[in-house]
Amino acid sequence: MKEQGNITKKELVDEIAARTGLPQVETKKILECFLDSIARTLIEGNNIEIRGFGRFKIKNRNAYKARNPRTGEPIEIEAGKKPIFEPSKELKKILNEK
Repeated sequence: MKEQGNITKKELVDEIAARTGLPQVETKKILECFLDSIARTLIEGNNIEIRGFGRFKIKNRNAYKARNPRTGEPIEIEAGKKPIFEPSKELKKILNEK
């Protein structure tokens, strides 16, 4: 894996395939199913908790007024849903040790 910067889905597939010995085609299907399952669960309004890693949940966002940064014109931002990830204590500990 890279030391810094963003990791692409392809790089994740390569890493998982190398570590598990599974073909990249199968690894890609598994990763895509996993990500799709997370998205569908959140769309249904449910949270996902992966012990030792963290929790994915939806937060309702109220409507608010903002300004267009280019024109300074006021704009209305509609209410909506925002996906949130909360890392577990274990993940925070691992990140702070490295």
